[in-house]
Amino acid sequence: MTDVPVTFTAADLQAVRTGTSRPLLLTDATVHTLDPVIGTMKHADVLIGGGLVVGVGPGIVKAADDDGAVVVSATGTTIVPAILDLSAALTGRPRGEGPGTLGPGAPAHLVVLADTDAPDLDAALRIALTGPDRLRAVLRDGVPLVWDGTVLNPASQPGGTTGTDGGGAGHVDPERVGVWVDTEDFLHQELTADGRYDETRGGRPHAFQGRYWIDGDRIDYLDDLGFWAFGRFDGDTLHHAGYTMHRRHAR
Repeated sequence: MTDVPVTFTAADLQAVRTGTSRPLLLTDATVHTLDPVIGTMKHADVLIGGGLVVGVGPGIVKAADDDGAVVVSATGTTIVPAILDLSAALTGRPRGEGPGTLGPGAPAHLVVLADTDAPDLDAALRIALTGPDRLRAVLRDGVPLVWDGTVLNPASQPGGTTGTDGGGAGHVDPERVGVWVDTEDFLHQELTADGRYDETRGGRPHAFQGRYWIDGDRIDYLDDLGFWAFGRFDGDTLHHAGYTMHRRHAR
């Protein structure tokens, strides 16, 4: 039986967290870059700096000391982009622009899996999408979100709820409670102090109703029908689903 290398340990994570100003180097992995020129590389290193992939390929580790990089062994793992851009794959775009590859210049969004879960690219992408408990690591802009299979910053439900069928108020900003009306007077959206919203559309009352949560300038909606939507506040303006709304003040 072949021993599985010990990678992405707690000590590695501590080194990454304390070395945030230093480059991060993942070494000795199979890397599916999805870059049309580079392709897939074996025993490759991925150098990350400033939230970007700085370099990829074998031999980068030789300069790790010169660059003061935090080095994490990725032996026995496969690395793939965490974001896939099918439009770029179909139509092309200038190299190094936007997410979707692990080529130099691309954002450092990546997923790390054990080689045993990723014998080829298709398997790697399938596990990345369907097996979150089997991910060795996930990085966004070079910042670890998952490490050794553990979610470091679990995404909680808005308002601290544990599902989509419960009750209870969400995050409510008292300064934004009230009725918001679009510029054409078609959409009226009332945000109430108990974390509920009630929409009137074209004079049709209660067209949509549900719960809402406000986090900074973002508002998330969970309609009673089960769908999610969002909007953004810009000062005294609320942008939602193509509508520009202002709060109607009581007369």
